[in-house]
Amino acid sequence: MKKLTYFIDKGNGNYEPFYEYDVRDVGIDELYARQLCTYLIMRGQQYELVCNEMSGNEEILVIQDRGRNVTVLDEKNYRGKGIHIEFRKHREADNYQLLASIPVASHFDVIRFLLKDITDIPNVGQMEVTSTEIDEDRGVYVLYVKDLEEE
Repeated sequence: MKKLTYFIDKGNGNYEPFYEYDVRDVGIDELYARQLCTYLIMRGQQYELVCNEMSGNEEILVIQDRGRNVTVLDEKNYRGKGIHIEFRKHREADNYQLLASIPVASHFDVIRFLLKDITDIPNVGQMEVTSTEIDEDRGVYVLYVKDLEEE
Protein backbone atom coordinates (compact mmCIF):
# COMPACT_ATOMS: atom_id res chain seq x y z
CA MET A 1 0.00 0.00 0.00
CA LYS A 2 1.43 3.32 -1.07
CA LYS A 3 -1.44 5.76 -0.60
CA LEU A 4 -4.99 6.21 0.58
CA THR A 5 -7.38 8.45 -1.32
CA TYR A 6 -10.80 9.65 -0.20
CA PHE A 7 -13.36 10.13 -2.98
CA ILE A 8 -16.70 11.87 -2.49
CA ASP A 9 -19.71 10.10 -3.98
CA LYS A 10 -21.54 12.88 -5.85
CA GLY A 11 -24.27 10.52 -7.10
CA ASN A 12 -25.04 9.04 -10.50
CA GLY A 13 -21.70 7.21 -10.53
CA ASN A 14 -19.75 10.46 -10.19
CA TYR A 15 -16.83 10.36 -7.73
CA GLU A 16 -14.48 13.25 -7.06
CA PRO A 17 -11.07 12.94 -5.37
CA PHE A 18 -11.26 14.64 -1.98
CA TYR A 19 -8.08 14.02 0.00
CA GLU A 20 -4.99 11.84 -0.25
CA TYR A 21 -2.52 10.40 2.25
CA ASP A 22 0.86 8.96 1.29
CA VAL A 23 2.29 6.11 3.39
CA ARG A 24 5.63 7.96 3.55
CA ASP A 25 3.92 10.89 5.29
CA VAL A 26 1.61 9.18 7.78
CA GLY A 27 2.67 5.52 8.06
CA ILE A 28 0.91 2.30 7.21
CA ASP A 29 -0.68 1.99 10.65
CA GLU A 30 -2.52 5.30 10.22
CA LEU A 31 -3.72 4.31 6.75
CA TYR A 32 -5.22 1.11 8.17
CA ALA A 33 -6.77 2.94 11.14
CA ARG A 34 -8.46 5.42 8.80
CA GLN A 35 -10.04 2.58 6.83
CA LEU A 36 -11.75 1.33 9.99
CA CYS A 37 -13.49 4.62 10.78
CA THR A 38 -17.18 4.99 9.95
CA TYR A 39 -16.92 8.77 9.75
CA LEU A 40 -14.39 11.43 8.78
CA ILE A 41 -14.63 14.96 10.16
CA MET A 42 -12.75 17.52 8.09
CA ARG A 43 -13.11 21.30 7.75
CA GLY A 44 -16.29 21.30 9.81
CA GLN A 45 -18.05 18.72 7.63
CA GLN A 46 -19.03 15.15 8.45
CA TYR A 47 -18.43 12.42 5.86
CA GLU A 48 -19.65 8.85 6.10
CA LEU A 49 -17.70 5.91 4.71
CA VAL A 50 -19.79 4.04 2.15
CA CYS A 51 -17.18 1.88 0.42
CA ASN A 52 -13.62 0.71 1.08
CA GLU A 53 -11.77 -0.40 -2.06
CA MET A 54 -8.36 -1.60 -3.19
CA SER A 55 -6.78 -0.78 -6.55
CA GLY A 56 -3.22 -2.01 -6.93
CA ASN A 57 -1.10 -0.21 -4.31
CA GLU A 58 -3.84 2.32 -3.61
CA GLU A 59 -6.52 2.19 -0.93
CA ILE A 60 -9.71 4.03 -1.84
CA LEU A 61 -12.33 5.23 0.62
CA VAL A 62 -15.60 6.41 -0.90
CA ILE A 63 -17.42 8.85 1.37
CA GLN A 64 -20.68 10.81 1.32
CA ASP A 65 -21.06 14.32 2.67
CA ARG A 66 -23.46 14.27 5.64
CA GLY A 67 -23.40 18.03 6.24
CA ARG A 68 -22.02 20.21 8.99
CA ASN A 69 -20.46 18.37 11.88
CA VAL A 70 -22.30 18.71 15.19
CA THR A 71 -19.95 20.05 17.86
CA VAL A 72 -20.34 19.85 21.64
CA LEU A 73 -18.97 22.04 24.41
CA ASP A 74 -16.43 19.60 25.87
CA GLU A 75 -14.55 18.97 22.62
CA LYS A 76 -10.81 19.28 23.02
CA ASN A 77 -8.18 19.84 20.34
CA TYR A 78 -5.42 17.19 20.40
CA ARG A 79 -3.33 18.51 17.49
CA GLY A 80 0.37 18.29 18.32
CA LYS A 81 -0.33 16.34 21.53
CA GLY A 82 0.12 12.79 20.22
CA ILE A 83 -2.47 10.18 19.32
CA HIS A 84 -5.65 10.14 21.39
CA ILE A 85 -8.93 8.24 21.53
CA GLU A 86 -12.13 9.66 22.96
CA PHE A 87 -15.06 7.51 24.08
CA ARG A 88 -18.41 9.29 23.82
CA LYS A 89 -22.08 8.41 24.28
CA HIS A 90 -23.60 7.69 20.89
CA ARG A 91 -26.75 9.82 21.10
CA GLU A 92 -27.21 13.51 20.46
CA ALA A 93 -29.80 13.42 23.28
CA ASP A 94 -26.87 12.68 25.63
CA ASN A 95 -24.94 15.57 24.03
CA TYR A 96 -22.38 12.96 22.93
CA GLN A 97 -21.11 12.95 26.51
CA LEU A 98 -17.37 12.37 26.87
CA LEU A 99 -16.81 9.24 28.97
CA ALA A 100 -13.03 9.02 28.73
CA SER A 101 -10.03 10.13 26.72
CA ILE A 102 -6.81 8.15 26.48
CA PRO A 103 -3.44 8.75 24.84
CA VAL A 104 -2.01 5.85 22.84
CA ALA A 105 1.49 5.16 21.56
CA SER A 106 0.64 4.37 17.94
CA HIS A 107 -2.10 4.00 15.38
CA PHE A 108 -1.74 0.22 15.86
CA ASP A 109 -3.05 0.79 19.39
CA VAL A 110 -5.98 2.70 17.87
CA ILE A 111 -6.66 -0.19 15.48
CA ARG A 112 -7.12 -2.52 18.45
CA PHE A 113 -10.03 -0.35 19.64
CA LEU A 114 -11.47 0.25 16.16
CA LEU A 115 -11.78 -3.49 15.51
CA LYS A 116 -13.97 -4.11 18.55
CA ASP A 117 -17.76 -4.36 18.84
CA ILE A 118 -17.43 -4.30 22.64
CA THR A 119 -14.68 -2.17 24.15
CA ASP A 120 -13.35 -1.71 27.65
CA ILE A 121 -13.32 1.98 28.58
CA PRO A 122 -10.97 3.01 31.40
CA ASN A 123 -12.86 3.74 34.65
CA VAL A 124 -16.19 3.00 32.90
CA GLY A 125 -16.19 -0.66 31.87
CA GLN A 126 -17.42 -2.48 28.81
CA MET A 127 -19.66 -0.73 26.30
CA GLU A 128 -20.85 -1.47 22.77
CA VAL A 129 -19.29 0.53 19.93
CA THR A 130 -21.91 2.02 17.60
CA SER A 131 -19.64 4.01 15.26
CA THR A 132 -16.13 5.35 14.93
CA GLU A 133 -14.62 8.48 13.46
CA ILE A 134 -11.39 10.25 12.80
CA ASP A 135 -11.81 13.92 13.58
CA GLU A 136 -9.18 15.71 11.49
CA ASP A 137 -10.24 19.08 12.84
CA ARG A 138 -9.42 18.12 16.43
CA GLY A 139 -6.76 15.45 15.76
CA VAL A 140 -8.49 12.58 17.58
CA TYR A 141 -10.17 9.22 17.01
CA VAL A 142 -13.65 8.98 18.54
CA LEU A 143 -15.54 5.81 19.46
CA TYR A 144 -19.25 6.30 20.03
CA VAL A 145 -20.62 3.80 22.51
CA LYS A 146 -23.77 2.69 24.28
CA ASP A 147 -24.52 0.56 27.33
CA LEU A 148 -24.55 -3.17 26.64
CA GLU A 149 -28.22 -3.43 27.66
CA GLU A 150 -29.31 -0.40 25.62
CA GLU A 151 -31.46 -1.02 22.54
